Amino acid sequence: MALQIDTTATLPASVSARIEPDRRRHRRVTLTLLGRFMRATKQEYPCKLIDISVGGAALMSPVPVEDGETIVVYLDQLGGLEGVVTRQFPGGFALKLFATQHRREKLAAQITWLLNRHELDPTEARRHERLVPRNPASGLTLADGTTLTCHVIDVSISGASIASDLRPDLGTEVCLGKMRCRVVRWHDQGFAVMFLDIQQPTALRRYFG
Repeated sequence: MALQIDTTATLPASVSARIEPDRRRHRRVTLTLLGRFMRATKQEYPCKLIDISVGGAALMSPVPVEDGETIVVYLDQLGGLEGVVTRQFPGGFALKLFATQHRREKLAAQITWLLNRHELDPTEARRHERLVPRNPASGLTLADGTTLTCHVIDVSISGASIASDLRPDLGTEVCLGKMRCRVVRWHDQGFAVMFLDIQQPTALRRYFG
């Protein structure tokens, strides 16, 4: 039976008190997004983002994790993030995120956009979130250097969904065209990747449009 997570649950006041120290260094903002996370065992579980900053995040989870465990999270509209579990609370855990200065700047821009997207034209907002390529054919280079042709289902600033009979191992680094990616999950038609360098929407439209 598939694990389920209550997406309507709210964070108890006691939990807020426990994660408060992290907010002193990086300002946390409340942002609700659904996603999945992968543990060191390569097992995946659903999750729900509670709040986030460029330095950390709090997530609701249907399973307990271990303090100090490295977690890879893929969140809708934010893409892939990696971090280490700093503490646990009832129904979830907090992560300290691993990120370069460049990635932090990109993450800050993504968070700002998500918090203000209600002020954008809806058509523009949808285009930024997901692009269906006019020409879906692209080259995919695997970790061993093998190159093959793939079909890009859709793409966003943080990753892409690829139709393929191939299922590269989760966590494997590949290249979609010239864009470095990491395989983050499988789906019925193929697999999904997150970009290791967050892409600009205008550049994606030029490449895939």
